[in-house]
Amino acid sequence: MDLRDFYLLAALIACLRLDSAIAQELIYTIREELPENVPIGNIPKDLNISHINAATGTSASLVYRLVSKAGDAPLVKVSSNTGEIFTTSNRIDREKLCAGASYAEENECFFELEVVILPNDFFRLIKIKIIVKDTNDNAPMFPSPVINISIPENTLINSRFPIPSATDPDTGFNGVQHYELLNGQSVFGLDIVETPEGEKWPQLIVQQNLDREQKDTYVMKIKVEDGGTPQKSSTAILQVTVSDVNDNRPVFKESQVEVHIPENAPVGTSVIQLHATDADIGSNAEIRYIFGAQVAPATKRFFALNNTTGLITVQRSLDREETAIHKVTVLASDGSSTPARATVTINVTDVNDNPPNIDLRYIISPINGTVYLSEKDPINTKIALITVSDKDTDVNGKVICFIEREVPFHLKAVYDNQYLLETSSLLDYEGTKEFSFKIVASDSGKPSLNQTALVRVKLEDENDNPPIFSQPVIELSVSENNRRGLYLTTISATDEDSGKNADIVYQLGPNASFFDLDRKTGVLTASRVFDREEQERFIFTVTARDNGTPPLQSQAAVIVTVLDENDNSPKFTHNHFQFFVSENLPKYSTVGVITVTDADAGENKAVTLSILNDNENFVLDPYSGVIKSNVSFDREQQSSYTFDVKAVDGGQPPRSSTAKVTINVMDVNDNSPVVIYPPSNTSFKLVPLSAIPGSVVAEVFAVDIDTGMNAELKYTIVSGNNKGLFRIDPVTGNITLEEKPTPNDVGLHRLVVNISDLGYPKSLHTLVLVFLYVNDTAGNASYIYDLIRRTMETPLDRNIGDSSQPYQNEDYLTIMIAIVAGAMVVIVVIFVTVLVRCRHASRFKAAQRSKQGAEWMSPNQENKQNKKKKRKKRKSPKSSLLNFVTIEESKPDDAVHEPINGTISLPAELEEQSIGRFDWGTAPPSTFKPNSPDLAKHYKSASPQSAFHLKPDTPVSVKKHHVIQELPLDNTFVGGCDTLSKRSSTSSDHFSASECSSQGGFKTKGPLHTRQAL
Repeated sequence: MDLRDFYLLAALIACLRLDSAIAQELIYTIREELPENVPIGNIPKDLNISHINAATGTSASLVYRLVSKAGDAPLVKVSSNTGEIFTTSNRIDREKLCAGASYAEENECFFELEVVILPNDFFRLIKIKIIVKDTNDNAPMFPSPVINISIPENTLINSRFPIPSATDPDTGFNGVQHYELLNGQSVFGLDIVETPEGEKWPQLIVQQNLDREQKDTYVMKIKVEDGGTPQKSSTAILQVTVSDVNDNRPVFKESQVEVHIPENAPVGTSVIQLHATDADIGSNAEIRYIFGAQVAPATKRFFALNNTTGLITVQRSLDREETAIHKVTVLASDGSSTPARATVTINVTDVNDNPPNIDLRYIISPINGTVYLSEKDPINTKIALITVSDKDTDVNGKVICFIEREVPFHLKAVYDNQYLLETSSLLDYEGTKEFSFKIVASDSGKPSLNQTALVRVKLEDENDNPPIFSQPVIELSVSENNRRGLYLTTISATDEDSGKNADIVYQLGPNASFFDLDRKTGVLTASRVFDREEQERFIFTVTARDNGTPPLQSQAAVIVTVLDENDNSPKFTHNHFQFFVSENLPKYSTVGVITVTDADAGENKAVTLSILNDNENFVLDPYSGVIKSNVSFDREQQSSYTFDVKAVDGGQPPRSSTAKVTINVMDVNDNSPVVIYPPSNTSFKLVPLSAIPGSVVAEVFAVDIDTGMNAELKYTIVSGNNKGLFRIDPVTGNITLEEKPTPNDVGLHRLVVNISDLGYPKSLHTLVLVFLYVNDTAGNASYIYDLIRRTMETPLDRNIGDSSQPYQNEDYLTIMIAIVAGAMVVIVVIFVTVLVRCRHASRFKAAQRSKQGAEWMSPNQENKQNKKKKRKKRKSPKSSLLNFVTIEESKPDDAVHEPINGTISLPAELEEQSIGRFDWGTAPPSTFKPNSPDLAKHYKSASPQSAFHLKPDTPVSVKKHHVIQELPLDNTFVGGCDTLSKRSSTSSDHFSASECSSQGGFKTKGPLHTRQAL
């Protein structure tokens, strides 16, 4: 089996497969010659077809369509809505419909038709077979209106002579049923002989002896009738001629002969040689062969009979498909009245001489032979019903059909010889717009014959393709300050559809107010003037929409970048920059940063900075804008610097601008308070016993040349007020009586007053000694000064009464007596004193390491002292933060050291700097302004601050003792911190820390040293 045979076999198997789900069959029986609009049947009712969609439950509208061949006159019609079948105006004539066939009663005459049910979801192919029943619409007819019969005169009575049979196209009971001889003259009678095939042959019976010499001709009528209702009949003239006698008739060897001959037998081919014999001799034995009267004229056209030899030959090409069996009656006559009869059945055998026939009937009506489909039609859309047939038989009539080439269509078998042509895949107009293919029907004969039918299918475009941009993102660039209407680009999109489905219009999306777009051409232009500094980039969309129904669209992104031009000058963030830096900032420290911007881009925004009018006090980095100092700052010498800065960009031509810069020098807490009053550490004030509580008994006043909080001072008694007799105002420095003095309070009181500023984060302070002599009078000043001098040997953290009894105002004689009286116990006293001093010294050193004067520095402690109403003995501080220096003994008779009662009247300039009268409005700001671009605060700088220091070569007593620096007579107080820490400025604000630490300690008792005021 070669490849072609295998393919044909596979196609045959495919064709034989039936789809029972969509193919059904109905059979109706009707009478012929029915009038128009006679109902035949109802398809949905007869097939029980539901109009309800099982999936959705909704009623579906079904369409019933008769599949007909172009040019055919339909015999029936189908209602497209109801599926009812009716007759048409074309009358159904059974005899015409089944012409050429010998239909017996049991042989049905029918025709077939196909009906499809649409839409595709309900598709069914209904094959309808309509059997046409005969009506008696034809009268039986004799072959000729005049029938001539010759009968020998010596014919015996009851001899029979055949009469040509009448024919009736009707069948069954409507066919020939009865013959009648009219006017038989009692000489002749009529008999009917019925053949095995059901045919009725009339025979004429001789009832009397004939005598030709008396009468040689008899004329009668023969009548034939059918069995229909109403009955139909016809007559013919029967003319009998009496002939001379021949008493032996020929005899055939075989009266029934059957032969086979191929349909392609050539003309002249012998079919059969008939042979008859006659017992007569002479002329009466000469046999002549003729076709019987029952032989159809068509048969006589195909075959020739040799009258002498009895040879039957083919005289015309045979066609089995036209007539498969020919029955021939041959008469052998020797001239007598009764010829011999032989029946020859000629079977024409099939030869594969007929190609298959393709009957193409369209479900979708074609236009000029072309079927038009929409590309959106679903798969399995039915196009046509194809019926294939072959007039040949057996293997020659086995037909397979297939589509010649690969197309998106296929044939689906629904019956043995019928196929549905339908789509096999989705159609795409853009891929292929037209299909032209052949349907091939091939039989299985050898050689195989085939037939083709050409099918043309054109697709109708549907709007199933949106416009497509050549670029999904379109990037453009245009210089700013352009002219209006400037051409930018042409936006283009393509659409694979055709016609109006491919007509594209363009439309701008949102955010495209700066642009115009031609809807037809896609030309994009600028509708406004671009300013890169306002907007550097425009991003918007363009929509391409076709004119299909519904319209489809797509979008592309357009990015327009505006190129820069040097149309903007540099711009400082402030017209006036103010920076705040701490004084003592070292040289070349960063004090601030100038910020300048340029709205342009690239080289047009590259800005270079320069200082215009500064005397080289500052250095400006031309690119970063960092300002560095070229001087060391001292607020007390110069509090601010002002100069102009110029910025030039790199454009062509360049643009420039200027700004003003002010450097404000902030104060640093680098000055300790300076005591103005008391004028000396050895002066004293008299406190009479009559003084009332709350009265001012002394005053302490100091100034600080710093500013702001660095100049705010606080006064605190840190030692010598163990009885709580006195109180100092922390703001004014006025010392007042807390309680009325008693005789027990008489004597010299030494108050150690700490004066500290409020600098942040650590304050600076100064100590001053205030001596108060409680007594009604101070008659012996030299004695009081001697007492003051002797108190210098008492450590400052101890009250002068702790080491000896209070110094009473008694004469020396009393003292000497007391000393002599106590001489006996001096050893004991010395021992006790040494023991107490040793214990006190070790306790003091431990306290000094853990506490740095916190008790009297705490404002809360002061407040507690102010609230006490009763005298309460206070413990002396456990440690001291004081610096110790030697003093020069003052002259007791010095006028300036005389007791002063009341308060001091200070100079006007000192009063203005006092805490109570400080003008905060004139002070430099302690915080930056909110809009101050003080970027210099991010740069660290450190510089040593000017401070007063004790010289390292200052003589120090080798003994542990405490002395206080004497206040010089010129009101200049020198002392405070031993050293002043270096200030570290971590920013340009006022929160930088300044530290002051105390050095030194308690000295052992030893010789005194003096030191002049610095």
